[in-house]
Amino acid sequence: MKNETLKLENQICFKIYTAEREITKLYRELLKELNVTYPQYLVLLLLWEKHSLTVKELGQRLFLDSGTLTPMLKRMEMNGLVERKRSEQDERSVIVSVTEKGNALKEKAECIPNQLVDNIPMGKEELSTLNETLTSMLEQLQNQTK
Repeated sequence: MKNETLKLENQICFKIYTAEREITKLYRELLKELNVTYPQYLVLLLLWEKHSLTVKELGQRLFLDSGTLTPMLKRMEMNGLVERKRSEQDERSVIVSVTEKGNALKEKAECIPNQLVDNIPMGKEELSTLNETLTSMLEQLQNQTK
């Protein structure tokens, strides 16, 4: 091919996309015991940290729109992991809180980050550098689109 930039193997976005898919597969196995999906796990991570957040705050932190987030939160509520309530201060705002059942999963989940790292064939220093690089890239992209 004359133009090397158009080769699939030279596309950074494709490498990020495929790495994300492979990592999600690893998470799928690790999350089976918790009976949650990867996006639900991300919601739980935030709620274990903050206990309650509005749907808007969750969406902002997870980069998900309400059309994606609301059905997922409804399923999580039906499974007893979270509860949703209208804010008393602002009826338009819905507050999502982790339930006792959702909190009980935290102990089981504590090993997941280390198990994930153990399943990625890279050194801890290499992963740390990658994490810093991706964090910087994401911040720069977000600043560019503001």
